Amino acid sequence: MDTTVADPLVGRVLDGRYRIESRIARGGMATVYLARDLRLDRVIAIKVMHAGLASDEDFVARFIGEAKAAAALSHPNVVAVYDQRTDGEHVFLVMEYVAGHTLRDALSSVRRFGPRAALEIMQPVLAALGAAHRAGLVHRDVKPENVLITEDGQVKVADFGLARAETASKMTKTGIIIGTVGYLAPEQVVSGDAGVRSDVYAAGVMLFELLTGRLPHQADTPLAVAYKHVNETVPPPSSVVPGIPTRVDELVTDATSHDPQRRPQDANQYLAEVAEVFGGLPPDIDRRIQDASGNDTRVLETPAAGPHTAVLDANTLPAAQRPERTRTDRAIGALTGRYVLLALGLVAAVILGWAVWYQTSGQYERVPSSVVGMKVTDARDRLESAGLHVQTAKPVYDDRVHKGGVVRTDPPAGSRIAKGETVTLTPSRGITPKKVPDVEGKSLDDAEQTLEDEGFTVGRTSRTPSQTVPRDSVVGTDPEAGARLSPDEPVGIVVSTGMSMPGLIGQNGDAAANQLRSMGLKVKVEKKKVDGKPADTVLEQDPAEGTGVSRGDDVTLVVNKRDCIVDAGPFEFGCNDGEPTENIPVPNMTGRDVNDARRALEDSGFKVKVTGFGGSTVRFQSPSDGEAPRGSTVTIVRGP
Repeated sequence: MDTTVADPLVGRVLDGRYRIESRIARGGMATVYLARDLRLDRVIAIKVMHAGLASDEDFVARFIGEAKAAAALSHPNVVAVYDQRTDGEHVFLVMEYVAGHTLRDALSSVRRFGPRAALEIMQPVLAALGAAHRAGLVHRDVKPENVLITEDGQVKVADFGLARAETASKMTKTGIIIGTVGYLAPEQVVSGDAGVRSDVYAAGVMLFELLTGRLPHQADTPLAVAYKHVNETVPPPSSVVPGIPTRVDELVTDATSHDPQRRPQDANQYLAEVAEVFGGLPPDIDRRIQDASGNDTRVLETPAAGPHTAVLDANTLPAAQRPERTRTDRAIGALTGRYVLLALGLVAAVILGWAVWYQTSGQYERVPSSVVGMKVTDARDRLESAGLHVQTAKPVYDDRVHKGGVVRTDPPAGSRIAKGETVTLTPSRGITPKKVPDVEGKSLDDAEQTLEDEGFTVGRTSRTPSQTVPRDSVVGTDPEAGARLSPDEPVGIVVSTGMSMPGLIGQNGDAAANQLRSMGLKVKVEKKKVDGKPADTVLEQDPAEGTGVSRGDDVTLVVNKRDCIVDAGPFEFGCNDGEPTENIPVPNMTGRDVNDARRALEDSGFKVKVTGFGGSTVRFQSPSDGEAPRGSTVTIVRGP
């Protein structure tokens, strides 16, 4: 524990509940303390954000949101987050306290691990990261310091407080790239991008370090190290430690590819690959590699014997510390040694034979990693052909697997399972739903492009009349804009056929013409005489009823001409080409463009007077409805 500097928080009780007892460590963003939860009477760890970051409201908001997401993770290999609180200027996380040491401590004590020991450590680490990736979280700071080993040998991954939702923004407000430079993926250095494959890259770097005892890229400054991540590939570990198998090399080089698409798709797939390679390694490979390299024989013991303990052979002790042996002792020892070696050889042969039988006897199968992402029907066939029973769980949304594909298996991919046992497949309901964009008013081509740019699939196109949307423009979508839909589900597009031409035959000619003008159509009225039909009624119309029309289209009405009446009692009609002078309906132009309104009123047979104080919209009209004599003046008042 770091107790060299007096800390003003030690001894304080935060939020009236958490008593700070001592400082454990101090990092670049926060300080970790050993504390006690006074309410539950248990030992905990508290991570207090540094004051400079705590004053940044955006950073604090993100920190709190991410803490909630991390608290939702429930996995035996993840350090649990219990609570998030603020006490005055102190913003802090309450976490599980893990008694033990870090993987960095273990690595420092043994210098490097053999392939089996390294892959044994990586599996619980990747299981923890895989749980986070399934929850949509990216750790972003995978390194040995964030891997804790409990006193009983359990491995736990810490510092998910720095994790971010995969869809979150790339950088902090201050432009700091989160992560430790020795483990940063090239895309994090170049653009700040951090996805699940960035965690896979860091895990690959960490595996290189466990195998070789050093990081792959080293330089005098962090900037120079970052430059190497972008411009140099991670070498195979065997280039540093001869004898490391090719398949172990490939676990490192595949995970640290500069192209994220060439890496395992997430920690779950990487775990499956690591487990498969681990299962195929000879039991004594760690000892053979270390003996061949001339180093001390140091191995990682099993958890039952103590977590990650360095073990020294007596033969590796300095000569002054070795027990003195007589000539007789040496002779007896040599003779005895032959029988011992023979016995050990026989035992090793039996064990090796049993191991080979166990791996290849046909009684067991490994859940293949290739079924993740495969169509459920194909995955079922693959597993059943291997002698396994298959059942299907409730489908879930997933950001990486399209609808109908396998999101995960239980047991996980790479697990060893007896023939006849059951594997549960979880299908994808599709990519996680998001909002359908608004494409109303766009052309069909533009609407399709917008949907595709947002990741949606374009579905069926239908057409419908619309009084407001021009012909061939988009009325809307199915489902409507703003609805949440998986991008794997098609989005239908509804296109306007324009306004529907009303049926006007038999109606009063002037009323019919005014109705069409109020729709924004250009009306041409023709007269002809048809005996037996009422005067001034519509005889024909073009286009026909139900035809789609748009504002500005030309339409024609044929109206029955009335006879010229000279004497009609109280009405005085003047004959003009057989048309009497009379009152006609006044179309209401309120809200219309002034120029459009003027043309419509003049086309209806009125004179127009425009007044007002500027603007292009008709705000008032007199008269605004009813009838008025043909040729009389209609006043419109313009306004903004």
